[in-house]
Amino acid sequence: MLPLSFSLPPRARLGTSFLLALALSSCTENKTPDIPAPTPNPVSTAPNAEVRDFAQYTELMWSDEFNGAGPADATKWAYDTGNNNGWGNQELETYTTSTDNVSQNGGNLVIQAMRQAGSTGYTSGRILTKGKQSFQYGRIDVRAKLPQGQGIWPAIWMLGSDIDQNNWPKCGEIDIMELRGQEPTKILSTMHYGTTTADHQYKGIDNVKLPGNASYAADFHVYSIVRAKDQMQFFVDGAKYYTFTSSDASPYPFNNPFFMVLNVAVGGNFLGNPDASTVFPQQMQVDYVRYYQYK
Repeated sequence: MLPLSFSLPPRARLGTSFLLALALSSCTENKTPDIPAPTPNPVSTAPNAEVRDFAQYTELMWSDEFNGAGPADATKWAYDTGNNNGWGNQELETYTTSTDNVSQNGGNLVIQAMRQAGSTGYTSGRILTKGKQSFQYGRIDVRAKLPQGQGIWPAIWMLGSDIDQNNWPKCGEIDIMELRGQEPTKILSTMHYGTTTADHQYKGIDNVKLPGNASYAADFHVYSIVRAKDQMQFFVDGAKYYTFTSSDASPYPFNNPFFMVLNVAVGGNFLGNPDASTVFPQQMQVDYVRYYQYK
């Protein structure tokens, strides 16, 4: 693990930066997803509640290596479709089930945002494990190469599996990684919580940078979260950059099972809309999603 040096003031959300070794360092969407029934068999609440070091999570419990062809594996992933009034953020994309937008190709999942020929519309993809698989304590690794460009918004994130009973933000949201495409050298991690939408609160860290201020769009990197009882830790390529605990949020829904979401949004009030400089199509390529526990 690389040494870190950073300063995180109390209740910090934005404007925080730090160095990973030489130099490592949102709200996703106000989500009211149009998604299927609740997860029937969430991962047990008992195992892995204790905090352990990153490297101790060695037991692979679930994964998708994306070695198939065509659509995402229907036994592991469902789709969000449509625009749903901009998903709460005035976004422009329409999510589809088309393999133009979500496909397995060359050992990767490819989520592609496209401008529609002859129009100002955009399509993209958003897949989720809701109704298929929930995750509680343990480590999740997602190896991905991110897109870039004004108005391009890739995200690797999670929502509480009880969202149908406890709507957002009460169910909780964990944004493992978000990137504003016009700022490809930094990512964000944010937690959303609260009892009602009127009580929506969030806290996290932004300006998470790679050594040498490299672009996240230039290569694959591993984005990880380690969840234990009352604590979450965030990593890039095995280097920790943020810890969030039960003292940071009240209520704290983050001990519950959550499902995974992968998507690329286009435009909206989080980062602004595409402009003449934005090149389409743009792809988020995902090599794998892996869920580990310790013995």
